[in-house]
Amino acid sequence: MSIPSFVVGIAGGTGAGKTTVARLITERVGESVTRIPIDNYYKDLSHLDREEREEINYDHPEAFEWELLCEHLRALSEGQAVEMPQYDFEIHNRKDERVTVLPTDVIIVEGILALYDETINDMMDLRLYVETDADVRILRRIKRDVVQRGRALEDVMDQYLSTVKPMHEQFIEPTKKHADLIIPRARTRWP
Repeated sequence: MSIPSFVVGIAGGTGAGKTTVARLITERVGESVTRIPIDNYYKDLSHLDREEREEINYDHPEAFEWELLCEHLRALSEGQAVEMPQYDFEIHNRKDERVTVLPTDVIIVEGILALYDETINDMMDLRLYVETDADVRILRRIKRDVVQRGRALEDVMDQYLSTVKPMHEQFIEPTKKHADLIIPRARTRWP
C-alpha cells in the first residue's frame, strides 16, 4: 500500500448510480480499494425512539457525523485502520457492531453528500458526481426501498416529496460544482 492513499469521492442524488460507479472502480482496481459509504456515518440516534428516528431528515447535512468521517478518512489515508460504524436502514439507527476497515491504496467515499463537507473535499484526490435523470432516480429509489428495505410505497413517495427532492435541490445538486468530473446519465441497470 502506498501512503497516503488516493481518495475518490462519489456523490449524486438518490438512485443516481453512485454505488454502481464505486463497485466498477473497485472491480477495476481490485483488492487495494476501501469503500466508505457515508450512510454509515449517520449520527447515532439511539437516544430517540423509533418513531422519532423515522421523522429525521436523513437527506440533510446535519444528519451526518462529519467529524467522525473526517477522522476516519484521515486515519485511513495515513495508513491506520479504523472501526467504521454500520447503519441499519430498517431501524433508522447505527448497529451496535463496527467493522474494522484497513487502509488501502484507493479509498472511495460514496454517498449523496460525499462532496458536501469542505474538509473532506480537501482530502480527496478525485471528486465525481453521478448525474442521472430524476425520473430514473425515483424509480430506483422506490425499487430499493420497497423491495429491499420493506418500506411501504406510500411512505417512500411521501419521504421523496417532503425531504429527498427538496434536499437534493438545496444541498446535493449544488455539490457538483466541487466535482472534477460529472458522469452524465449513469448507465447502470435500469431502474
